Amino acid sequence: MPLPTEIRLRRAEKALEVTFDDGSRFLLPAEYLRVESPSAEVQGHTPDRKQIVPGRRHVGIIGIEPVGNYAVRLEFDDLHDTGIYSWEYLHVLGREQPERWARYLAALQALGLSREP
Repeated sequence: MPLPTEIRLRRAEKALEVTFDDGSRFLLPAEYLRVESPSAEVQGHTPDRKQIVPGRRHVGIIGIEPVGNYAVRLEFDDLHDTGIYSWEYLHVLGREQPERWARYLAALQALGLSREP
């Protein structure tokens, strides 16, 4: 599993930039990270219980806290801070960003929800 060599908060862009030792680099928007939070609140306790989180278009990241040597906890300005983003999960989010984002947008539309607050 690739390990991060740099994690940089891009406040103005509302994004997290993560560079891994396999040479991959991902710019992960705060909104994407928020709606894909690994927290039970978002993911549910089983895959069929995942929540679609609307209204987060303008969310930002206000804090990053290391969790051991394997993850970070992100604090968002909507006060969500219970997700622990492992290195593996951050790498997956980067690799699968186009597909996951498209699924999220389709789910919002199907439910009549919006990215706007």
